[in-house]
Amino acid sequence: MIWSMIFKVAMRALFRNKVRSFLTALGIIVGIAAVIAVVAIGEGASISMKNQISSMGDNLLIVFPGSSSRGGVQFGMGGVQTLMVSDGEAMRRDYPDLVKFHTPILRAGGQVIFQQKNWAPQQIIGVTTEFLDVRKWEVAIGAFFTDADMRTSARVCVIGQTIVDNLFDGQDPVGETFRIRNIPFRILGVLAKKGTNSMGVDQDDLIVMPFNTIRQNLRRNAFNNVDQIVFSLWSLDQIPEAKRQLSALLRQRHRLAPGVDDDFTVVDMTEITDMATSISKMMTILMAVVASISLLVGGIGIMNIMLVSVTERTREIGLRMAIGASPTAILMQFLTEAAVLSTMGGIIGIGLGMGGAWLVGDINKWPIFVTPTSVVISFGFSALVGIFFGFYPALRASRLNPIDCLRYE
Repeated sequence: MIWSMIFKVAMRALFRNKVRSFLTALGIIVGIAAVIAVVAIGEGASISMKNQISSMGDNLLIVFPGSSSRGGVQFGMGGVQTLMVSDGEAMRRDYPDLVKFHTPILRAGGQVIFQQKNWAPQQIIGVTTEFLDVRKWEVAIGAFFTDADMRTSARVCVIGQTIVDNLFDGQDPVGETFRIRNIPFRILGVLAKKGTNSMGVDQDDLIVMPFNTIRQNLRRNAFNNVDQIVFSLWSLDQIPEAKRQLSALLRQRHRLAPGVDDDFTVVDMTEITDMATSISKMMTILMAVVASISLLVGGIGIMNIMLVSVTERTREIGLRMAIGASPTAILMQFLTEAAVLSTMGGIIGIGLGMGGAWLVGDINKWPIFVTPTSVVISFGFSALVGIFFGFYPALRASRLNPIDCLRYE
């Protein structure tokens, strides 16, 4: 019974000064809203990066030509051509229980010309027919090139949606022919749209050709060197073992003596995912810490206003003590007021934070993910802030002398 009376008295005191109560809770509201919004945007960004990375393919191992040193000059990753088509074929042949699909990749550049329009795509690559399986990609319109196109080095290609938008005004390009370096290439199909990846690369600004076609027509290279080899493994758990076996096989094939650095670099998608996730989490934590400063300021604001309230209500405190209110009851009354202020501020802040996060996500087309954990922790933290910073004013009120309080002017 006494607790319900204390709560009613505390609520009556707060509603008697509505504007001051709102301004007191404003710091908590802003702090909680900022924390909720920042965490929601950060979690959404982390999920988006994971989805974008996974869109590049499942269980991937990517092998790049590595660094080497010649005459005291150090060449970085990709600085020398050390990978061959046969390297990928050997890995696929020797470890079929590890490698599900693979494709070498050969890159080229050039301006694409179609009638009166031209476009410089971000990527022009030569691959094998397993490219779609490796990248988990589909052809939206038309078809992919075949093994026969590979053998005959047919001048055919499949393009991304960005190429369609810039050269064909959204029209069906299948069967059309465009030129690269004045060489005609016939379009067989259009890849399904994938969008921009986590590195900011437009995955749809792409032209895919048979490996032999790009080597003979755009690279004009009789050698079997490749820019990278991509392996798709049967299982994510096989990545460590596949990396060891691949490294040992390549060292043997490249005749690297013990102690000599690898002339290749093996990267797996888990490394990229972990790196992107750690960066996202670091930024989220940093922003959450900055936003939490608002909670500290809000708590100090509650303490200051409660001290002012104790001073203003000194005669009221003396009167309550005179008619039998115990110091504990006075302590709980002011502590309840502080807790209610901070809790209500937390609830309002959670609502504003979620609304603000969804608004930012809708305007910028960002994914937003509000975790139940962040809501519960924010609510609990707001209540603790009120209790912590309201304790000193409440304790001060409970220790006042009732006679001195009644004499207070």
